[in-house]
Amino acid sequence: MEIAKVAKSNPFSVPGIRQVNCGGGGGGSVAAGYSCEFGSGKYYALCGLGGILSCGITHTAVVPLDLVKCRIQVDKAKYKNMANGFRLTVAEEGIRGLSKGWAPTAIGYSMQGLGKFGFYELFKIMYGNMIGEEMSYTYRTSLYLAASASAEFFADIMLAPMEATKIRIQTMPGAPPTLRGCFPMIYKTEGLMGFYKGLPPLWMRQIPYTMMKFACFERTLEALYQYVVPKPRADCTKAEQLLVTFTAGYIAGVFCALVSHPADSVVSVLNKEKGSTAVQVAKRLGWAGMWNGLGPRILMIGTLTALQWFIYDAVKVTLRIPRPPPPTMPESMKKRLQAEGKL
Repeated sequence: MEIAKVAKSNPFSVPGIRQVNCGGGGGGSVAAGYSCEFGSGKYYALCGLGGILSCGITHTAVVPLDLVKCRIQVDKAKYKNMANGFRLTVAEEGIRGLSKGWAPTAIGYSMQGLGKFGFYELFKIMYGNMIGEEMSYTYRTSLYLAASASAEFFADIMLAPMEATKIRIQTMPGAPPTLRGCFPMIYKTEGLMGFYKGLPPLWMRQIPYTMMKFACFERTLEALYQYVVPKPRADCTKAEQLLVTFTAGYIAGVFCALVSHPADSVVSVLNKEKGSTAVQVAKRLGWAGMWNGLGPRILMIGTLTALQWFIYDAVKVTLRIPRPPPPTMPESMKKRLQAEGKL
């Protein structure tokens, strides 16, 4: 069954279902088996909900690892490695000390997930419609990169206040240990800009991270179904599909950690200190210093990214949101290449 208000088709749509105009609010019929129209306002809202759950749950779950990672980055002399960092934290603050910063993490990364996944779906469809079906397929990696960069730009604006608060709680001596104490303290002493002074390095960390996260995931997923999984996605069970999603997500997560770690180190130090700039922090740390804490971050981000994609895809399955398969060459392109003897 086709949906009314049809926009240009592109290889990211669900077979047999053509999406409504970007941002459309409905007016067409919902295909059997789905809860919403592909590309409708409800579709983007449900994808945003999936992003809230995937990012909020996973980032909150790894708060202890994130806390130790941040402390290694800002005080390498004291926190020498991951095991030492956990041991010192528990010795000085008790087991509850490992949960410091959980509240701003849960709120901040839920908001970021809303923007990251919801806007990615929006921009991917919008950009695909702008350049057409064949170019969307040919240049799909570039399209993934552009859509994810656009989404993360806005997602980081939503994240920045809670990220600044979290890092103060976890790494700044004397900072109030709770969200309700630390958030007002930052606003009182530094004003609104206290929450956003780390935004530029946050963009430097998160935009390359997200571009890698989405582009690497999309292409890895495509490769797994093409070369590794012995049957088409449509013939796989939902459990098998989610397993492939988790695998592609973990592979993408390792690369995400590598490309974004130097900026992550700068963000951690910058939000701990007053009066410093990103450039000053980067110069003081040096190239080698910006790689402190890489081991725990690879472990954290690899697991985090895999679980985020797993949860996001599971939410789509549970809520019956349209899930386009990996893109295939458009029929018009196949016919043209066959006529030219290139296929």
